[in-house]
Amino acid sequence: MLSIYNTLTQRKEIFTPMEAGKVRMYVCGLTTYDYCHIGHARMLVAFDVVVRYLRAAGLEVTYVRNITDIDDKIIRRAQENNEAFEELTERFIRYTHEDEAALGIVRPDIEPRATAYIQQIISMVETLIANGKAYAAGNGDVYFAVSTFPDYARLSRKNPEELLAGARIEVGESKRDPRDFVLWKSSKPGEPSWPSPWGDGRPGWHIECSAMSTSNLGNTFDIHGGGTDLMFPHHDNEIAQSEGATGCKFVNTWMHNGPVRVDNEKMSKSLGNFFTVREVLKQYPAEVIRYFLVSSHYRSHINYSEENLQTAKAALERFYHALKDFNLAAVESAANTVFEDRFHAAMQDDFNTPEAIGVLFELARDINRLRDTDPALALQQAALLRRLGGILGILQEVPESFLRAGGDDLDPTYIDDLIVRRNTARAEKNWVEADRIRDELKALKVVLEDRDGKTTWRVES
Repeated sequence: MLSIYNTLTQRKEIFTPMEAGKVRMYVCGLTTYDYCHIGHARMLVAFDVVVRYLRAAGLEVTYVRNITDIDDKIIRRAQENNEAFEELTERFIRYTHEDEAALGIVRPDIEPRATAYIQQIISMVETLIANGKAYAAGNGDVYFAVSTFPDYARLSRKNPEELLAGARIEVGESKRDPRDFVLWKSSKPGEPSWPSPWGDGRPGWHIECSAMSTSNLGNTFDIHGGGTDLMFPHHDNEIAQSEGATGCKFVNTWMHNGPVRVDNEKMSKSLGNFFTVREVLKQYPAEVIRYFLVSSHYRSHINYSEENLQTAKAALERFYHALKDFNLAAVESAANTVFEDRFHAAMQDDFNTPEAIGVLFELARDINRLRDTDPALALQQAALLRRLGGILGILQEVPESFLRAGGDDLDPTYIDDLIVRRNTARAEKNWVEADRIRDELKALKVVLEDRDGKTTWRVES
């Protein structure tokens, strides 16, 4: 049985969907005013693995991941660029989709944009006011009244008195309580706005997700995900306003992925250790980045470093060496083996990808052992390795292509010709010429591997 760590209860729980065989899942997506960075990629890949595994387990998943396409940062960046906010967001949505595709991230079933849900947002705000959970201030803003929701911040477990001590009312705000948060924000002249009962304005950030999630998945749904940085105040506010509007439990299982650190420091632009996905893709194949991200448990911190990326690349090379020389399209993978059972046991334990990858390494060693003694079983096990790897979104490339990555400036025909000449020299016992050719190939960072009378090559890691 699948167990998931529920951030709300702070324990692992047996996961039971509300509707048998079906899962409704919402994940907070990106605010589209800049390039996707490696921290965003951690979140995107983490929940991509969750969705892939749930579907591999036979569950029908409705996966909703929103796009925030209006907020203060977007407005500010558009003004700096002297362009319409729609042009800015459209461009970065396209860039994000390109980065997702490069990393093998499956697109969500539904990808709602905040600006397409203005009426649903206004309706939810009206309901909150009618329920006595919100109030319209005299300046066109609408606030959620935190004092009307006794369980406020139960997800993050923040102390109410601590929240009150740390809260303050900014200039221009008309809050009754410093803890209250904005649901509808009046627009300044020249800013994007939509008509509402409280005047022209735009939605607050938190209410967007409540409206988009409940509109697509119902008042209560199975899983809500996002980064740990969203737990407070964003997810706490979502719970308060959603349950304040519907009177129903908002989410059954809360999942949060851990943050990315860079060389053991917090990633931030101010520290100059901020990396976009596009920057990293210029240095490493996309699958190396993905493997790096799935090799740690989704709830843990992950440390971005050159050393860890090189480790990820070396690990993938070991896997692709095990898959090399097999015609995987011509065989069914082995089923219900000890390896498969252990892989699923790891994944059913709160999506324990490090343990699952450990099983895949054992399977790869078994494949290498069986190559000479039982080629037929080795072929089946190789197909199994590829299939299980696919659940994590890895090991789907042609092995030879991956192993030759980084050798784009090499001419494969020339390399193959050198190999033929070397083998001819060896057959004629012309060891001097054979060694000279090997040295020439080595200078090109080409590594030769001789097996069963056949020579193959790869690019040095």
